[in-house]
Amino acid sequence: MIKGSFIENLGRVYAMYTGGFLVFIILMAILEQFGVGANTIGICFVAFTVVIYAVIGWLSRTMQVEAYYVAGREVPAVYNGMATAADWMSGASFVALAGGIYFGGYGYLGFIVGWTGGYVLVNSLMAPYLRKFGCYTVPDFIGTRYGGNLARFCAIVVLVVASFTYVTAQINASGTIAARALHIPFEAGVWVGLLGILLCSMLGGMRAVTWTQVAQYIVLIIAYLAPVIWMSNKQGFGIIPHFSYGDAVLRIQELEPLVSLGTAATEGAPFGGVRILTTPHNDPQGGMDSWKFVTLALCMMTGTASLPHILMRYFTTPSVRAARKSVAFSLFFIFLLYFTAPALATLTKLQLLDPTLPTAIIGQSFEAVKSLAWVQNWESVQMLWLSDSNGDGILQLNEFFMRPDIVVLATPEIAGLPYVVSGLVAAGGLAAAMSTADGLLLAIANALSHDLYYKIIDPKADTRHRLIVARVLLIVIGALAAIIASLQLTGILGAVAWAFCFAASGLFFPLVLGVWWKRANTQGAIAGMVFGFVAGSAYLYYVFPGGMGGTPWFGIDHLRFAIIGMPVSLVAMVVVSLMTPAPDAETQAMVDEVRVPSGKTILGAAH
Repeated sequence: MIKGSFIENLGRVYAMYTGGFLVFIILMAILEQFGVGANTIGICFVAFTVVIYAVIGWLSRTMQVEAYYVAGREVPAVYNGMATAADWMSGASFVALAGGIYFGGYGYLGFIVGWTGGYVLVNSLMAPYLRKFGCYTVPDFIGTRYGGNLARFCAIVVLVVASFTYVTAQINASGTIAARALHIPFEAGVWVGLLGILLCSMLGGMRAVTWTQVAQYIVLIIAYLAPVIWMSNKQGFGIIPHFSYGDAVLRIQELEPLVSLGTAATEGAPFGGVRILTTPHNDPQGGMDSWKFVTLALCMMTGTASLPHILMRYFTTPSVRAARKSVAFSLFFIFLLYFTAPALATLTKLQLLDPTLPTAIIGQSFEAVKSLAWVQNWESVQMLWLSDSNGDGILQLNEFFMRPDIVVLATPEIAGLPYVVSGLVAAGGLAAAMSTADGLLLAIANALSHDLYYKIIDPKADTRHRLIVARVLLIVIGALAAIIASLQLTGILGAVAWAFCFAASGLFFPLVLGVWWKRANTQGAIAGMVFGFVAGSAYLYYVFPGGMGGTPWFGIDHLRFAIIGMPVSLVAMVVVSLMTPAPDAETQAMVDEVRVPSGKTILGAAH
């Protein structure tokens, strides 16, 4: 019998949840041994986890403003760290990151360096101070710190564009998983994924999302680590591959010239989204390669420190001290996955290339590879394609087309692991995509309902109307994101990089200088947001192949356009602030007070 409040029993509740999930995995493994089909097991994994999340969302429903927007500000640091990690480790981290390293090699480690390094900026420059401020949303901070509705409105625009771009990537990831697990078209899968996301977030707002995200973190981290450890042990690299997969990298470097890496495909796939492997796994050349690595990492770091759905997680802790501690916990929980992704990409590639392994397919009979169950399964949903373009009956590396986003999901099947592991990975990927999409949709809906509707359009709106508006917006924005995701305009990792660059271009310096430079004023903040966001967006349109397709300046491609937007934002903000009157004494005193770790929050609970 559990006594005391839910918060007092968090450890016991989530220990029971974890135990129950492990029992479910064992049950699925037993059913597989008794001949239950792979499709049934996959559906059971997806259905079981989504139902659990929906139940948590239902139990956390609320009509209280502070519970809906900031989970009542009662989330302990360790659980906020887990929720933040789940919020952070999106479909891009779980589903697409290892695929990016698989196809892009060394250079894609810039994502990992940037995404983890960004938390140093969050901890040192942002999270504790925004928590001390006591705001509900990031535009709430901008609007109150700088004053005036125009500054608040500019922040809303940047937030909506960045978060919407990001959420389309998450719905894309959930659609990919649903399509494979349920054997439905991708375009239908995105709507299944959206339904699960809305079930978790619509009724309980931030409170429901928080407790759902903790549950999702437990599922996703088990799902990510289990196949890598299993595969590493099977290949002879030990049960902790993170320190021993260097030999696998060397083996891939030996094999790459033997399988004619870099040879262009002679025939294109009949559908989009799939590609052949052309980039060496580990071959940094220095010079431009180093520049691209550094600029990518910098964009991801500053984007991390600017993304509203991450910053608003630190508004939920009981105190400033807890906010700072929860950043440390977040970094630890995120590290567990990011430290594993390069090992997963390396071992999976070795499984396909190394002729001494029974799972190798390159250099094998085309018909034999074509008849493999996992190849047929992924071909049936148009995420993989084989072509014997030279007619020699042997599968060459430039005849094997795969969508980068399926590398993690297909790894258990490629490695010949029991299908229960594939079901587990699908559940983990879905948890990652859903947890981030929850946070993003909530960030957009909260900004529009609190900052646009309540603060600008109808300041007299009562609590009931505000929460109804927030929930309607959740549905509308989610539906729009599903429509955009179904068009597959870019890959998951590409869309995520754009979101980070939008946020960094428009919000990074207005947020940082809002805490650390008393002289920053309203006009400067507006100039920084507008000029930085417009400059970055214009450069994206110039350089993206789907836009003008121009030649990148100094190797700054469409994944790094914040390198253009951020300096413009900084210069515009500083110059305009210095050319216009300084903030009044009350505002400057407020900025001084924000940087004091102790004391009451700046804003009242019912602002």
